Amino acid sequence: MEVLMNNSISTFSHFSLIISNPLNPGSFSVFFNACNPLELSQSPNCAYLCENRPIVDIVHPLALDYAEKFSSAEDSVLNDITVFAHKHPHAQMLSGHVQGKFLEMLSFLVQPKYVLEIGTFMGYSALCLAKGLQPGGQLHTIELREEDAKTANTNFDKANASHKIILHAGNALDIIPTLQMPWDLVFIDADKTNYAAYYKLVLPQMRSGGLIVADNVLFHGDVLQKEIKGKNGLAIHAFNKMVKEDETVEKVLLTVRDGLLLIRKK
Repeated sequence: MEVLMNNSISTFSHFSLIISNPLNPGSFSVFFNACNPLELSQSPNCAYLCENRPIVDIVHPLALDYAEKFSSAEDSVLNDITVFAHKHPHAQMLSGHVQGKFLEMLSFLVQPKYVLEIGTFMGYSALCLAKGLQPGGQLHTIELREEDAKTANTNFDKANASHKIILHAGNALDIIPTLQMPWDLVFIDADKTNYAAYYKLVLPQMRSGGLIVADNVLFHGDVLQKEIKGKNGLAIHAFNKMVKEDETVEKVLLTVRDGLLLIRKK
């Protein structure tokens, strides 16, 4: 079968669905059961489902570009982190411009005194969340990898935020029980297989009305597959189900970047 996509012809043996792309008239979004991932991954106007590959580009790249264009700009330190992160082997772990601004906006709305972040990486999201802290407030962030923790601390110094951001290097499962604060805002963005464990640890310490934000809850489209095979996708799907069934919280799953689950303790 031949499909016209981005002014080029690609040949495939099987297909499930072809739908027109409203963001780019004349192009198509194609969902395949069997496909050539390399060809499709080179097309910015195609989301796909292969037998062993997840859907990518959950949000259309044109929509992402448009969102960045009409969002407030990153400050200089955040921009420097973005540029530096491009050289990192796990650059995709950075929250990025639009999600960072979203976290900053949430923090200003909540006006937290105590924030917990699980998974620091380079400190981008911590700096965004710290902007909404009350005077005298603290943000505690936990990072397992020592090298990333050092990079994050350097970035906190550059942003003159070290007085309000406290970084803990080590295993979050061990560190969280030692932090006895009434959390107003928690951001979970660490190893996916422990999301449920992190949730169970922090929820009892949340104040009523406190907000938990969990990142990557669509996990690159893995959770959208009929049969979820990867351990991370399975863990995230189980976490999403657990939160859905928890009647002590209100929740909404947003299709921002790789999926954000907002959870408010009743």
